[in-house]
Amino acid sequence: MTGGAPGSVVIVVTRQIGDVLLTTPLLRRARELWPAARIDVLGFEGTLGMLARNPDVNEVIATPARWGLRGAFAWARRLWRRYDLALIAETSDRAHLIAWVAARKRSGIVREGHGSTWWKRALLAHAVASGGDESEVHVVREKLRLLEPWTGDLAARVVPPAPAPRPHELESQLREGRIVVLHVPSMWTYKQWDPLKFRAVAAGLVERGWQVVLTGTAGARDQAGIAQVRDVAQAPALLDASGQLDFNQLAGLLGRAALYIGPDTSVSHLAAAVGTPTLAVFGPTNPQRWGPWPATEAAPIRFARSAGLQATGNVTLIQASLPCVPCSRAGCEDHHASRSDCLLQIQPETVLAQALAILEGRA
Repeated sequence: MTGGAPGSVVIVVTRQIGDVLLTTPLLRRARELWPAARIDVLGFEGTLGMLARNPDVNEVIATPARWGLRGAFAWARRLWRRYDLALIAETSDRAHLIAWVAARKRSGIVREGHGSTWWKRALLAHAVASGGDESEVHVVREKLRLLEPWTGDLAARVVPPAPAPRPHELESQLREGRIVVLHVPSMWTYKQWDPLKFRAVAAGLVERGWQVVLTGTAGARDQAGIAQVRDVAQAPALLDASGQLDFNQLAGLLGRAALYIGPDTSVSHLAAAVGTPTLAVFGPTNPQRWGPWPATEAAPIRFARSAGLQATGNVTLIQASLPCVPCSRAGCEDHHASRSDCLLQIQPETVLAQALAILEGRA
């Protein structure tokens, strides 16, 4: 890839909220390389909240998850060759087509062995080969490789949303130094650790004098899981902050917590990025690929595929000891509503013991 510094760049990341957050190291490095450039991020509606007040972004462009033929033509007219360079931070056909429309030059990730790889490579000035979810390369590292034609310095730091004040009623009840944020819900069933197990962990923490703060959205799925935990104790021993906080306010709350406990979800990535000691319950997902990225990179970050218990920086992962872990599938039946036997095996006593070890400085 040749030519001078681009005057305008679009980063295409049409996936979920956590994927957007894990694109921020790429965004930060691009801003460092091209401080005068316009850098926009294009993603799906409802997924870009992690970029609120991000100083590296000029504009976030939210597109519908489904366009239809008329919508596709309208977006093509809006984006046609608007940018000098597109950085395609995923492998989907749609992301690559959007980037081809939007930019004169493109650097993108392609999945080796897939039928669409040939035409994507043909449209790219620089291609990053991905081994997919079985790969040992973390997605943060993979995305940063999009910048290889311009720099060899690919240091990675996930950039969380800037913290913002919480509602006064919640803020006035927080116990400084004793806060444990507990995030019960997962977006998909196959990543969901049983809410009743979260309940047992919450009860154990409250019994030992820790204040538990529940987080999640106001959506029906999140609230159904949280409802199984919120009556463990009365306020202020247990506070339900679900549905009250945007990502900036949540980042501020996490910054005050002594510990965060949650499943394989975007908020676990956020907690890790903020620097909060983070205890994540992982099921079928490969942590080498998707483990929450620690806040600082004092040493090379490398998770094991399966270790039962492992810690890197401020992140601790718990996995089951089954021989199939991780399978990198959507649970045992390989669909979003599937059970995951590996999550069924993880007991609340294990999670509580590790949480107390971290809180008491024994981990």
